[in-house]
Amino acid sequence: MTRSTYSFCLVAMTLGLAGCSSEPAPKQAAAPLDKIQGNALVALNETTSLDGALNAGGPSVYLIIDRLTRYRLFFDKAFEVEGGKEYVAEGIYAQKAIDAMGDPNQGKGGYPLAESCGKVVRMTWPGLAFDVTDSYSSSLRAKVNRFPARPVFLVTKIQLAPGDSKQKPEEKEAPKVSVPADKQRALLVEGPATLPAPLWEPKGGTAHCKVVVDEEGKISELNSGAQLCETVPWAQFRYKPTLKAGKAISVNTEVEVTFDPRK
Repeated sequence: MTRSTYSFCLVAMTLGLAGCSSEPAPKQAAAPLDKIQGNALVALNETTSLDGALNAGGPSVYLIIDRLTRYRLFFDKAFEVEGGKEYVAEGIYAQKAIDAMGDPNQGKGGYPLAESCGKVVRMTWPGLAFDVTDSYSSSLRAKVNRFPARPVFLVTKIQLAPGDSKQKPEEKEAPKVSVPADKQRALLVEGPATLPAPLWEPKGGTAHCKVVVDEEGKISELNSGAQLCETVPWAQFRYKPTLKAGKAISVNTEVEVTFDPRK
C-alpha cells in the first residue's frame, strides 16, 4: 500500500466513511414505543396539504380516548382505518418526546425546536430518505406549533382492538343541568391547585375550561377549545356528585386551572 493510499484510508476511517472497513456501523437503539387505544374518527373533509405530507396522503384520523383526549394520528404509509371502531396504535407521542428532549431556552425561542422534530421523526421511522425526513419534520413542527396541546401521534403500527365487535355501550345523554364555576369549586374533593406552565406557554396564566362532570364526580368530557385546557390531567380531579331530587346527575360546568410561570 502506498503512502497516499494509506493516508486516504486513515482519513476515511477518522470520518467514519465506509470503504476501508468491512464492519457495519452500529445500529441506533430503537426508541421505546407508546401505545394508545381509542375510538377512531376519520375526518374526510379536514385534511390539508400540510396534513397530507405527514399522513401518507390519506384522510385525517383521530383516536378519541375516554371522550377527553383526541390523538391526531400520522402515518408514513397507508393504513386502512374505519371510523367508529376501536383501535390500538403503537408509535411515538410527539409532544411527549419533544418535551423529554428539553429546551435550554424554556420555549422562549419558539416551540417546538426544529431539531427536536427531526429527532422524533427519525426515532419513529428510521431509514427514511433525507428529503422525506425533512418534509415530515417541517410538517410536524408546523402542526405542533399551531396546536401545541393537541396530541400528535406518529404511528408505526395500528390494528383493531381485541373484542371490537362487541356491542358498544349506549351513549349517555348530554347533561341538562349547568352549575356555576364557584359552586362547582366548592364540591372539589381532590385535584391539583396549580400546574407548571408548558414549554409552549412559559408565562402560564389561568384557563377557564368548560367540562362535563359525571354522576361519580369525575370529569368525563372537555368542551373547551382553549389550548391550556387540553393539557390538564383531568383524571386527577374528583368532585362530590351533584344531586337532584336525591339522585346524582352529570352537569355542565366551568373549571378554572392556574398554570405557574416557568422559571
